[in-house]
Parts: sequence; C-alpha cells; structure tokens
Amino acid sequence: MRKRLNAIYIIILAGLVMIIYACACSTSSKTQTRNMSTRQTMLKAFYPVLTKVTRFFGVNNRKIISTKAEQPHTSIYEIPIVLNSGDTITLSQWKGKKILIVNTASDCGYTGQYEELQSLYDQQKGKIMIIGFPANDFKKQEKASDQDIAAFCKKNYGVSFPIAMKASVIKGNDQHPLYKWLSTPDQNGWNTEAPAWNFSKYIIDEQGKLSSYFDPGVSPVGDDILNELTKSL
Repeated sequence: MRKRLNAIYIIILAGLVMIIYACACSTSSKTQTRNMSTRQTMLKAFYPVLTKVTRFFGVNNRKIISTKAEQPHTSIYEIPIVLNSGDTITLSQWKGKKILIVNTASDCGYTGQYEELQSLYDQQKGKIMIIGFPANDFKKQEKASDQDIAAFCKKNYGVSFPIAMKASVIKGNDQHPLYKWLSTPDQNGWNTEAPAWNFSKYIIDEQGKLSSYFDPGVSPVGDDILNELTKSL
C-alpha cells in the first residue's frame, strides 16, 4: 500500500513539474544575460523533484561502465579544445588524473547540476578535472553566446572548472572531435554512446582510457560517479 501511495505521489509531482515546465517555456524572455531568466529560476528550484521523478521511473539513468579497460586506438590527450576564454588546450596536462567530461546547457531541467559539478570539483580539487561542453543540440537549450554562458555559470553557480567554447556533441558532421572520440569505438576502443541529452557524462581514467558513460539523470555527486572517480586502477 505504501509503495502504491509513493508511486501516486511521484506521478503527481511529475505532473506538476511538467505543468510548471510548460508554463516556464511559454514565458517570454530576452537573450540570455548573466542573470537567470524566470524559466531558469523555476527549473533550478524544481531540479531536485526532477531527479526523484526520473530516478523512480528509471528515465535518463543509464550507466555504462567498461569492465575490460579497453585500450583506445587513438589518444584523447592530443585533441585540441578551445575554451570559452579563447585559449586552446589539450587534456594532456591532466594525465594521471581522472577527467569528467559533461555536455551542458543553461536552459535545461538538469542545469542545476552545475551546482553539483562545482561541489564535486571543490571536494576533489587536485585529484580530478571537470570540463563542461556547452551545446545547443537538445531542444535549443543553449542559445547564449560563449561570453554569456561563462558569466551565467560564474554568477549563478560559482563555476570555476574549465568551460569549452560552445560546440555540437551529437553525431554528425559538426560533432566536436572530442565527442567523436568519446562515441566512436575505432577511437576510444569500445563505446558507441553519444550524449543522450544535456548533462550526459563521461569519465576518462588516469591513463587516458574511457572508463564509463552516465546518462543525464545520474547525479555528479551520487555514489555511481563518486565510486568511479575514486576507484583505483
């Protein structure tokens, strides 16, 4: 009986979230500035409910973890990445550390994960690296300029980990070379999975191997990701 009541409660919450989300979507707004829009404020407030609903229904919660420690066919460390500051880097500077790569968006139900990602970055500072890749691939939820994205992340979520210049992360001619590596077995050694939505996550181990993929609904500060980030080779 209790389980049934819990299910009904979750369904009601899900309905409320969808109604509020729909209302927020219809709210007219100007081009994104450093401050949150009404829609973004509402989405941030209801992010905890969204995670409970998706977890209960098993939506956006897949975890794909390599058990064979497959050797990549090409190195991820040499792929150039342009940051939203205009600087070009490679991941080679973080050899010997685990790297969490996540595609982000400022106007998504999962945008609240910026706060969790920053919390994780603070807790594990010096031990891991996190890099965000803003993308406008899913429902056009990242329309802002790179400058506005950087300001939005800093002001509203205190983000201090590197943010790349906005690019496409889904499979296609415009896919960023890093994401092509992440989703092409001929390069990474085993995985075909491209991001399912905003805030999909990949972990690169200390040796430059792709160790795991996580759907957007998997929290950056949850046990699944923490265990993967802290486990020894």
